[in-house]
Amino acid sequence: MNPRIPVIGVVGAFAVVILIIAYSGTSVIDDTSGEARLGSSGGATVIEPLVIELNDIIIEDVDERTAFVEISFKVTNPNYKSVILEMIRYNVYEDGMKIGTKSIGDRAAPGGLVSASNYFTILSDRPSIIKDEFTIKNNGNIPELWSALENDNPQWRVTGEAYYNLSSMTAGGENEITFEFTR
Repeated sequence: MNPRIPVIGVVGAFAVVILIIAYSGTSVIDDTSGEARLGSSGGATVIEPLVIELNDIIIEDVDERTAFVEISFKVTNPNYKSVILEMIRYNVYEDGMKIGTKSIGDRAAPGGLVSASNYFTILSDRPSIIKDEFTIKNNGNIPELWSALENDNPQWRVTGEAYYNLSSMTAGGENEITFEFTR
């Protein structure tokens, strides 16, 4: 008997076992918790929600016509794997009056395909600070707002939602979290 036949048989058996594991949905490391396990994934991966905080809102400059404001969000990922933060859409209010709506990033196209690279990868080992700027125009109709901006004592409220998914784009699905902050 040819000695190559048993070796080819063993290699073929390993290849079959690897293919069966690869196509059966079995995973060794959980995508979100990082815990070692052996078994079926049991359906969709559950992704822990991102933690979003209002890091700061700063009035950069105010003159009689325009105010420049910088806003920053602190985003923390409690998952084991990195997460793609597609977009943060937020509304800014001052003392109950809506100042405006803006967004940071781009939302994925239907079907989960990211059409642009204007998204953020949030790693699991440290929070990310996401900054944006907006401009407020003085139309002269709201002197209370302008006085609060000039005296650097506005009563801010920020509401919004963030859209994210696992970095693998094949597990975890599309996710959304809403937030509201006052300062």
